[in-house]
Amino acid sequence: MAASTSLPTVLALMGPTASGKTALAVELVQRAPMEIISVDSGMVYRGMDIGTAKPDAATLAVAPHHLIDVRDPSDPYSAADFRRDALACITDILARGRQPLLVGGSMLYFKVLRDGLTELPQADGALRAAIEAAAAAQGWPALHARLARVDPATAARLQASDSQRIQRALEVYELTGEPLSAWHARTRDQALPFRLRQFALWPQDRDVLHARIGQRLEQMWAQGLVAEVQALCELTPANPDLPAWRSVGYRQVLAYLQGDYDRSELEERALFATRQLAKRQLTWLRSFDGIEGRDPFRLHLDELVRWILQNRD
Repeated sequence: MAASTSLPTVLALMGPTASGKTALAVELVQRAPMEIISVDSGMVYRGMDIGTAKPDAATLAVAPHHLIDVRDPSDPYSAADFRRDALACITDILARGRQPLLVGGSMLYFKVLRDGLTELPQADGALRAAIEAAAAAQGWPALHARLARVDPATAARLQASDSQRIQRALEVYELTGEPLSAWHARTRDQALPFRLRQFALWPQDRDVLHARIGQRLEQMWAQGLVAEVQALCELTPANPDLPAWRSVGYRQVLAYLQGDYDRSELEERALFATRQLAKRQLTWLRSFDGIEGRDPFRLHLDELVRWILQNRD
């Protein structure tokens, strides 16, 4: 997508979980006329606060965030929903003479915003049921292997346990005779009405990042993540097939509450899943072009602020 200097500039701040994105964004909006748009697939849900590291009331008072608390966990929010809502927020913020600052770690949301959406065929209930029946009989790893035979490009980027995306990729192939990767390659050029300047907090020392992830999880347990999930379940029955309940942390706590394992294993599983999330986020970052990155663990917060403010136009 060709950029034009006549277009307004929108900033994107991305990075893996626990890399310090929120702290940097809060500092930025206090030093420059910016407004934060959350790019987080968990923070969109009301009541999911602790496990998503959602900014608290005091933080939101000094640095309001758009696109948090916009849905109940029972009401799915998609990447397409995000693109529509983010573009509307960006338009409003620019009209107020301020600069939008997109902040988060949901890399698919960033990709969809940048590159547009592929018009995929509508879901087919009967075919989906057949795929689910095959998965129940053979297991999702077997269906992942089937996908690898017809769409190796899509299978290579999916884990064998990623049932939702494996199901959709097989469904698209069965409906159209074409792999999902071919559909994505034909994504229409949905030119953005602004220039997107992309910044990333990009840790170079994986051990430091893992230590921070561990510290954050300890805080979440102390703050009452298990009680938060219990309260949500009392409001509405939890459905592990919904996007909200597949969020890292919530999925593991829900299984714990259902008696699948004990508290010690819960904490081990949540830690492993969060580390895997960070690994996927870093893989996404490496696949994006046009990103400027800095190691947040080797620079002071003031240095990171100056870096972005000096390059925001």
